[in-house]
Amino acid sequence: MATIQTQPNAAPVIQALRSIGYNAQTAIADIADNSVDAKAQYIHIEFEYEMGNGYIKIEDNGTGMTDAEIQQAMTFGSKDPREKRAKEELGRFGMGLKTASFSMGKRLCIITKKDGKISERCWDLDYVSDKNEWLLFTTIPNEIRNKIGQVEGNSGTIVFIDRLDRFCGFGTHKVLKKDSYYSKVKRIHRYLEMVFHVMLEKGLLITINGNALYPWNPFLQGNTRRIEGEEQMIKVNKKLVKITPYVLPHPSTFNQADYKHAGGVKGWRDQQGFYIYRENRMVSFGDWFGMFPKDVPSELVRIKIEFSNEADDDWKIDVKKSTISVPDEAREDLQSIAKFYRKISQEMMLYRTKATRTGEKIKGTLNTWELSTDDVNSSYILNRTHPVITEILKIVDSDARRKLNVYLKLVELGSPNNLLKTANMVKKEVQQIDEKSKKLIIDYAEVLFSTGIELDIDKVAETISMMAGFEGIEIHTIKTIIEKEVDIDVSSNT
Repeated sequence: MATIQTQPNAAPVIQALRSIGYNAQTAIADIADNSVDAKAQYIHIEFEYEMGNGYIKIEDNGTGMTDAEIQQAMTFGSKDPREKRAKEELGRFGMGLKTASFSMGKRLCIITKKDGKISERCWDLDYVSDKNEWLLFTTIPNEIRNKIGQVEGNSGTIVFIDRLDRFCGFGTHKVLKKDSYYSKVKRIHRYLEMVFHVMLEKGLLITINGNALYPWNPFLQGNTRRIEGEEQMIKVNKKLVKITPYVLPHPSTFNQADYKHAGGVKGWRDQQGFYIYRENRMVSFGDWFGMFPKDVPSELVRIKIEFSNEADDDWKIDVKKSTISVPDEAREDLQSIAKFYRKISQEMMLYRTKATRTGEKIKGTLNTWELSTDDVNSSYILNRTHPVITEILKIVDSDARRKLNVYLKLVELGSPNNLLKTANMVKKEVQQIDEKSKKLIIDYAEVLFSTGIELDIDKVAETISMMAGFEGIEIHTIKTIIEKEVDIDVSSNT
């Protein structure tokens, strides 16, 4: 059959490629992937505002490129995703450098050096659109040569993007203000600390405007209170996938700064879920992929999933390397693992105690509810071993009514519904509370101590802090009020 070569018009295709779905964070990360693939030891990223007419510069000391290699790198679709990748290689389609850059600005210039020899290229989308042809400049414009600088050492690459219409509104009537511009840079900083945290932990240096990035490990490496689940290996289409579940410590164990930091870029509730890594690079995070809702009781669960670039097709990695789809073959295993560790998180959130690995119920001596679970349903039941109820069962006399009243008050105040609606369970450095709350703390402490049950101030303070209305008050604050205000005779057994 006869064929005829048909070349697409440049202008409309370029505009389509600019809208492939990157945001600034995923775009910068995708460009940095090229530096990682080039075995760079450092990646220096510079954002310059210049009244909205600034630039983004990404410089590395990787292996650099020959003239033929930079020509290939600047050609769209320079890699076939079906080809076998080198071990740990992050690139897939041969599209990322160009599409990521064009999602932010209209001009992309590259200077590269390999074995001391310099090569350069420049895409100018205004020129391409005007000519409606795929015309690539073999040198960079003189007007930006001083800004782009020179590659230091014997090898390395500088990527320079300007005319930042998509990044900051250059050339439009909606140019970002300087504060907004650098707020955007700060968000990119935090995103890269998360996405590249494994490589940063291994010694890769990344800086943004001279500030070094520090790894943000979503699993709180080094925190002795976290629970690390059993590592499991499954096969998806005959390729190994490693799964490691984690349950993070209860929010009350953090100070305010550490709690906020551990919450990550999305915050505690939205950071729960699966964290998917391809060649030690995070490609998806904080997502249950439709298996479960994101709820407060489960916010301590983060599950790490790792696979190699050989599994790209199985997980449907997209051009941006930020969107994946869970294979049907893996879904059942992941759902089962997540369900188990979500239960542990629910127990910890209710009872502030370390969950067992055997699925046993966790009972707090003064908590009024238990989480009762079976293979199908989860429901809350009253704690039949509560010490007040135990006392009533032991002593059936006129005093029983008073003890029952105490217990019913705790039931009303200790509803799990109320416990889990708290917006802030984190310790605060300095706390001021109103007189009404202070009086209630004193009243409840006196009632608890009056039961005759052997209690101590620490346990009473913790119990009150879990009651509705007191969740945001630090345990230490409650304890201090009890020590100062509650009659020592009432609490004579402490």
